[in-house]
Amino acid sequence: MPADIPAPTAPSTPAAEAPHPRFAVGVLAFCGVVVAVMQTIVVPLLPHIPELTGATPAAASWLVTVTLLTGAVFTPVLGRVGDMYGKRRVLVASLAVLVVGSVLCGASSHIGVLITGRALQGAAIAVVPLGISILRDELPPERVLSAVALMSSTLGIGAAVGLPIAALVVENFDWHTMFWVSGFIGLIDIVLVLAFVPESPLRSRGRFDALGALGLSGALVCLLLAVTQGGDWGWASGRTVGLLVAAVVVALIWGAYELRVATPMVDLRVSARPAVLLTNIAALLIGFAFYANSLVTAQMVQEPKATGYGLGASLVVSGLCLLPGGVAMVALSPVSARISAKHGPKVSLALAAGIIAAGYGVRYFTSHSLWLIVAGATVVASGTAIAYSALPALVMRGVPVSETGAANGLNTLMRSIGQAFCSATVAAVLANLTFRAGGRTAPTLHAYQLVFVIAAGAALLALLVTLMLPGRGPAGAGTVGESRKAPGTLTGGARPAGIQEGA
Repeated sequence: MPADIPAPTAPSTPAAEAPHPRFAVGVLAFCGVVVAVMQTIVVPLLPHIPELTGATPAAASWLVTVTLLTGAVFTPVLGRVGDMYGKRRVLVASLAVLVVGSVLCGASSHIGVLITGRALQGAAIAVVPLGISILRDELPPERVLSAVALMSSTLGIGAAVGLPIAALVVENFDWHTMFWVSGFIGLIDIVLVLAFVPESPLRSRGRFDALGALGLSGALVCLLLAVTQGGDWGWASGRTVGLLVAAVVVALIWGAYELRVATPMVDLRVSARPAVLLTNIAALLIGFAFYANSLVTAQMVQEPKATGYGLGASLVVSGLCLLPGGVAMVALSPVSARISAKHGPKVSLALAAGIIAAGYGVRYFTSHSLWLIVAGATVVASGTAIAYSALPALVMRGVPVSETGAANGLNTLMRSIGQAFCSATVAAVLANLTFRAGGRTAPTLHAYQLVFVIAAGAALLALLVTLMLPGRGPAGAGTVGESRKAPGTLTGGARPAGIQEGA
C-alpha cells in the first residue's frame, strides 16, 4: 500500500460485538424493498385522488412525477455525500426523510401537502445505491456479488409487491393507512440499520462540490420535467422545448465546470471510461424496458371485455399479476451472482437483456389470457432481476472504491431516466391509438403490442451496448470485493483520489 494513503480504520465496535454480515445484508435488502414500495403505492390511488382531495387530475399526476424528480436529483448527490461523510449516516438520514414524507401524506388530504410528502419519499431512493456501497465495503469478497445482486433487485421486487399491497389498501381501508404504515416501517428500518449495519470506514477526501450538485440538479429537473409533462403541454410547446434546451445548456456548463474542479460531484473522466459509460447507457435502456412491464400490465387486464382483449379484472387482481415477477426476482438474484462470478457480469447483463426481449415477445402474442400475460410479465421481471444484479457489479469494477456511492447513484439515476422516457412513450402510444368500446375510449390492442415492440427494442439495444463493453474475466473477489481485502486500492489496480479514516 502506498505510504501516502492511510488505511481505513476498523469500526470502533469490538470485533466480538460487530454485527454479523448476514444481518446487514438482510436489513439493507429490507430497506431497499420498503423504499421501492413507497415509489409505487400511490399508483392505484391516482384515479381517485381528484375526488378524495378536490385536486385536478393534472395536480394528482404530480404525486408520481415529483418522486421521480426528487429521486433523480438526490440519488447521485446523496451517493457522493455518503462517500465523503459516511454511507450509513446518509442512509439513515434518507430513511428519516422517508418517514417524514409518509407522515405528511398520512396526516393530510391537501394536494400540496401530499406532493411535498411524496417529494420527500422520492429522495429516499438513494437508500439502494448507498446500501450497495456499504455491502462492497463491509462484506468479505466472496459474498459481495450475491449481496449486491439481492440489494439491486430490491428496486424491482418493491415495485412488484407495492402495487397489489396498495390495491388491497385502497379497496379495503382508508387510503391514508398505507402512508402511516410506511412511516412506521421506515422507523423500524432506521432502528435495524443502527443496530446491525456498521459504518463504512472508507471516505473520499476533499470538499463537497455544491455547485456541481446544483448544476446536475438543474439539468435533471429541466430534462425530466420536459419528458414527464411534454405529453400534457405538447411536445412542440414553448415550455417543453425551452426546458429541453435549458437542460442541454445547463448540462454543458456543468460538464465544463466538473472537468475543472478538484473534487467533482461526478468524476466525468472516470464516467467516460467505456466500461462505465456503456454500463450506464445499458442501465438507461434496461430501465426503459423494465418499466413498460409495470406500466401496462395492470391497465391492460383491467380494460373491459368490450374491448375484445381486456379481461375486466379488479384492481387487486391486476396488481397481483406482477407479484410472481417479484418472487422471481428474489429467487434469481443469487443465480445472477453465480453467473457473474463464473462468467463475468457482462455475460449476465447480455443474458438478461435477451430474456427481457423474449419476455416481450411472449407478451406480444399472448394478450388474451390472464395466465399467459402473467407468464410474460414474469419472464420480463426475471430478466430484469439478472440485469439489476449485474449492473452494480459492472460499475464497481470500473470505479475507485472511494467513489462507489456516487457511481452507483449515477447508475441508479440512469435507470430512473430510462423509466421517465418509458412513461412518456407509453402514455403517448396509448393516448394516440384508441377506439370506442363499451361507451368509452380505450387503447387498441395494437397500442399495447406496439409498447411491447418498443420495450423489446430497448432490451435488444441494451444487449448490443453490453456486447460492446470491454471484455474481462469473471467478476470474482478481486474486483468488487477488493476494498475489504486491500483498503486503499482500486478496482483494476488504479489509485484512489483519497481515502481517509472513518469516524
